[in-house]
Amino acid sequence: MTTMNRRTFHALAATALLAGTTRIASAQGPGARPMTLVVPYPAGGLSDAIARVVERPLAKAVGQMVIIENIGGVGGAIAAQKVLGGALDGGAIYQGSPNELILTPMALQAARYRAEDWRLVQMIGSFPLAVLARKGLPANDIDELVALARKAHAAGKPLSYASVGVGSLYHLLGAHFANSIGVQMTHVPYKGAAPAMQDLAGDQVDVAFIVVGESGIAMAQQERLKVLATLAPAGKVEAAFLRGYPSINESKSVHDFAFNTWTGYFVPKSTPEPVARALNQSLSVAIGDPEVKAQIEKLGGTVPPMMTLEAAAKEYESQTARFRAIAKSVKLEPL
Repeated sequence: MTTMNRRTFHALAATALLAGTTRIASAQGPGARPMTLVVPYPAGGLSDAIARVVERPLAKAVGQMVIIENIGGVGGAIAAQKVLGGALDGGAIYQGSPNELILTPMALQAARYRAEDWRLVQMIGSFPLAVLARKGLPANDIDELVALARKAHAAGKPLSYASVGVGSLYHLLGAHFANSIGVQMTHVPYKGAAPAMQDLAGDQVDVAFIVVGESGIAMAQQERLKVLATLAPAGKVEAAFLRGYPSINESKSVHDFAFNTWTGYFVPKSTPEPVARALNQSLSVAIGDPEVKAQIEKLGGTVPPMMTLEAAAKEYESQTARFRAIAKSVKLEPL
């Protein structure tokens, strides 16, 4: 985008706010490049599915084409650094979570950014987590898993657990679980949830502490993998499709292990205020659409009330502190 187009965009975005409109494309002028929704994982996983739910409603809200770009690798850092190095004009937004923006910079020296380099523009939703196991694992609940993990540890053949990358929440949860029951487990990082789930279903990795949606439950119903427990608080069901599955906190062996995760849209912290506010309004319209909410719920998520930029900033600050505390508890060290 030329300097003149950027100036035009910033000026008209501010005018659009005053007029109460959420259109962004008109501020960029005819023939503007499409908006890019950057997803830090390969196609086929939950992150990609969320983006495809939001893609068309967002395009309608901004009045221009929106394209999804899947860039996996380095715990989301490759995609993140591309967005951070791009133009600050709202032309690219990052679909992120605590995994990529809070934890990856703490775990990988290759991630040359910090959580504070980002601004949360709008939350998409929170998603439940579960303990999934390969179908051939001789454990059908958490207590049996704990007994098996301790036996495997004593034999010098630790169980393995999958994650979407070093330093990801799923990595930390696996490490936290192992610490809490006094065993070693082997971490197996993947570039995304889709390949991790494929190997779990293929009996290549033992367990995963990972986000779960209807597709994961369908795999369990097809006996391609097992759902051992959810990570919800005891007695709480976070999604209708998880009814009938116990919480890990209802087991005899593990307590105080309640977690979920969330996804939101981000821009670099130095993005001009009119641009961030225009994006906030457009995303509020897109994600607030009843059909989008229904589709996100089908994926297992819960869409929160839409936030102002100020509320989003406070929430992101709170979440950053929360996940840094989890990382500290398992003594996460950068590689």
